[in-house]
Amino acid sequence: MAVDYAVIAVYLAGMLGMGWWGMRRAKSKSEFLVAGRRLGPWMYSGTMAAIVLGGASTIGGVGLGYKHGLSGAWMVFTIGLGLLALSVFFSARIARLKVYTVSEMLDLRYGGRAGVISGLVMWAYTLMLAVTSTIAYATIFDVLFDIDRTVSIILGGAIVVAYSTLGGMWSITLTDMVQFVVKTVGVLLLLLPIAVIKAGGFSEMRAELPDEYFAPLGIGAETIFTYVLIYTFGMLIGQDIWQRVFTARGDKVARWGGMAAGTYCLVYALAGALIGTAAKVLYPKLDNPDDAFALIVKDELPMGVRGLVLAAALAAVMSTSSGALIACATVANNDIWSRLRGLTSRDAPVGDHDEVKGNRLFILGMGILVICVAIALNDVVEALTVAYNLLVGGLLVPIIGGLLWKRGTVQGALAAVAVGGLAVIGLMVSYGILATEPVYYGLLASLTVYVVVSLLTRPTDAAVLANWRERLAGRGGDETPDGAAGEPAERAGV
Repeated sequence: MAVDYAVIAVYLAGMLGMGWWGMRRAKSKSEFLVAGRRLGPWMYSGTMAAIVLGGASTIGGVGLGYKHGLSGAWMVFTIGLGLLALSVFFSARIARLKVYTVSEMLDLRYGGRAGVISGLVMWAYTLMLAVTSTIAYATIFDVLFDIDRTVSIILGGAIVVAYSTLGGMWSITLTDMVQFVVKTVGVLLLLLPIAVIKAGGFSEMRAELPDEYFAPLGIGAETIFTYVLIYTFGMLIGQDIWQRVFTARGDKVARWGGMAAGTYCLVYALAGALIGTAAKVLYPKLDNPDDAFALIVKDELPMGVRGLVLAAALAAVMSTSSGALIACATVANNDIWSRLRGLTSRDAPVGDHDEVKGNRLFILGMGILVICVAIALNDVVEALTVAYNLLVGGLLVPIIGGLLWKRGTVQGALAAVAVGGLAVIGLMVSYGILATEPVYYGLLASLTVYVVVSLLTRPTDAAVLANWRERLAGRGGDETPDGAAGEPAERAGV
């Protein structure tokens, strides 16, 4: 394993080096949080693909392929569909808003403090997303070095926290590009063909496994619908995804770069399912399907290649973890702490250096919190389910409603967030965390309340809507010299 260890060591050292380079680049709030809003199509599409394809998509995607065959691709497939929908229908308008968080967008659209409650929900979602990604380090480092779970989480988490804290979005963007290349080579170009060949080829796989392993809907229509509801819609509204949209240089980059990333996700989904199906032939009686990825890498790949593929798994986890971490810190600072501080203080705005320093401290603080929660938590699936249920049940309706329905009001948005979020929590207690009913009924409750309350309350002020239309058209919200977009609610006259 010495060569494999060397490959991993070079990769991890490179990640820290990217963090140091990013620190020299990120001199303003805009540079630190959204890479100066100037990523071109190649870098944008690569980093977008990297953040949405994490450990769950790689290790979990192979596990679903092991359990269900080709239909195990549906989870990652719905992620790709969500990214395509976001890119085609919403990304250009989102990029033109020139904001930093989803909650700022809600303030702009509704002309009130809808962003306070939504910020808390989004913070909880991004925190749990970062936690679940960090937990995945335990699996990978256990295969690599056979070390303790807690030590694995601290080691992997510390590297991500280090380069994210140093350079912010520039560091994360650069590392994500490296991670995108490593994942493409390691998973698509090496592991996929080797796994299929080791299993005897596609014809041998068909002969060895039941027909349902090759049925497109073998995983079940209800499961597919749930994936669409949670992951496809989740891609439309997550702060971690929107913050990447904010980095695009322009409308065309946001649209076409996102479509390229979404298409890549569809290919990645099928590759993971095929690798898992091949693993079923090679290891027919695994107790835990998620072990399939690690086993096939450890047993079937040659020296050196094994290290690269394990680096690809690390890349998948790190890209999602770092993206969720900066999103969590951005929401905590901009949507929660700054607003609370604004209620009690009228201090003058801080300068460039202090703004970057403040955001850097928040990333460090949130990173330490993420590592501590990851050590204490055991069930990754339940944590991720809670995060996505809260996100979709509480925030989908007011966000999409704000983009599509001009009659929506701040009272309707607040009611939708509160009722949808509480309904999801209550139903998870009643039905169980992994049940499908909470997100179904929570989303329905949120939609009903949003429409009813909006129709029963006064329409949003015409000046607020006029400002909203100007921002959507890209004619407002010019950033100040330090890159800050300003307070959207105040610009709306609130």
